[in-house]
Amino acid sequence: MFLTLLGVALLEQLVIYQVGVIPSQYYGVLGNKDFSGFKTLTAVAVTLIIVNSTLKSFDQFICNMMYVNWRKSLTEYLHSCYFQGQVYYNLHVLREDIDNPDQRISQDVERFCRQLSSMASKLVISPFTLAYYTYQCFHSTGWLGPVSIFGYFVIGTMINKVLMSPIVSKLVQQEKLEGDFRFKHMQIRVNAEPAAFYRAGQVEHVRTDRRLQRLLKSQRELIGKELWLYIGTNTFDYLGSILSYVVIAIPIFSGVYGDLSPTELSALVSKNAFVSIYLIGCFSQLIDLSSTVTDVAGYTHRIGELQETLLSLGRKKNGNYSEAKTSWDLDGHSGEDPVPRDTAFLLEQVTLSVPSSGKPLIKDLSLRISQGNSVMIVGNTGTGKTSLLRVLGGLWESTRGSIRMLTCFGPRGVVFLPQRPFFTDGSLREQVSPGSVFALTSLFLEEDVESQPCCRYDILSPGEMQRLSFARLFYLQPKYAVLDEATSALTEEVEHELYRMCLQLGMTLISVGHRPSLEKVRWGGSVPWLSRGGEVE
Repeated sequence: MFLTLLGVALLEQLVIYQVGVIPSQYYGVLGNKDFSGFKTLTAVAVTLIIVNSTLKSFDQFICNMMYVNWRKSLTEYLHSCYFQGQVYYNLHVLREDIDNPDQRISQDVERFCRQLSSMASKLVISPFTLAYYTYQCFHSTGWLGPVSIFGYFVIGTMINKVLMSPIVSKLVQQEKLEGDFRFKHMQIRVNAEPAAFYRAGQVEHVRTDRRLQRLLKSQRELIGKELWLYIGTNTFDYLGSILSYVVIAIPIFSGVYGDLSPTELSALVSKNAFVSIYLIGCFSQLIDLSSTVTDVAGYTHRIGELQETLLSLGRKKNGNYSEAKTSWDLDGHSGEDPVPRDTAFLLEQVTLSVPSSGKPLIKDLSLRISQGNSVMIVGNTGTGKTSLLRVLGGLWESTRGSIRMLTCFGPRGVVFLPQRPFFTDGSLREQVSPGSVFALTSLFLEEDVESQPCCRYDILSPGEMQRLSFARLFYLQPKYAVLDEATSALTEEVEHELYRMCLQLGMTLISVGHRPSLEKVRWGGSVPWLSRGGEVE
């Protein structure tokens, strides 16, 4: 595609040159009153214009196709890094140095590729056009013409570089504020119902307008800095048109063309003017790209910063996974300390703190969870129950101690059910798996499963969402199920039935809960209780 663009652009420049010298030929036929030559020249001009229009259209088409392919490749690459392991979780929850990753992947990549594709045709053809028209300008005006034009371009480039520098950093800041403003609206959209119950419209109105004002202030500052860049580029363009005639006038006034008639001189001036103006125009196009280059530089900074962070988190995750894999042998032969093959989690003297603040949560916890031995985790709010599950799920790292776990998640492995279920886009059937309608209807979902086009938070109640998450659990039928208050929105009767079905399917449960009703569940034997003390009770 890039080579095709080069070929089309070269053909386009050849046709443009032929179209450009036609006015000088018109001076000749009109000055000599050659009607036959006039008709022939007009037919040639019309043909060249049609060909040039077609080539220019193909030029734009290829650039647009390159934009689509570039966006596809870059976005898919970032997606592969973003969704690797739990990188997206670390980026959104544990890291604060990268703002609005969603905006960088969706919006910044789109703008970067579009701006880059808009420059592609001019950049790819510039070396050829500059070389060709420099030769033509030298042939028409001598060495003084090309030297003057190149010197003029160097001066303009240096001035524009000085004017561009402060714009890039301001553009990066503006894109951050754009993402913050959009995130605020998305936050209201996702939480529209609870916000309405709280009558939070006025408060959110003020906060949203506050973010808008910060964004508009940044935009005004950016526009002010771009003003000087626009003044520089426009001045360069208009002075260039005068420079072309100065270059042509030097050989005329020095007597080089003293033997030509007025008609021949007019034709020569027209041709030389086209060559000089077009050479200056090639440089002017590069100078005019200054504003586009600043945009591309700003988006490159944001995308590159995201890429570096994604790769860093990915390497860290892969390193941790390799260490965990080497220290765990599913066959029960792991070097110095063999582990029974029916054990899912083995914690030895584990100390846990909040990653962001360092607040200690759990100290010197030793715990082994084996198949058939369910565990309940109880304690007051803020004592680290959910945090312990984050460690078991590999989302957080322990401050100290040894953690070994079964790395097989899903069917025949481990499935986690958080208090707030997650559902992707798609039908209710697709939230579980094809062929699982029985699991849905058996869990008291009163709505017709087939009639629901998509699963949205404003369609299902919290209780229905938790039931649907259990339908997914029953379809997967893992060996171990980790439940983080997964029945908090359900009645005790439904809760008891769901736990009974889990145990009936042979699952080993690791459950966090507050309700005394969980003590009444028939666990099928004695159940260890884990409280804040760090020992199994």
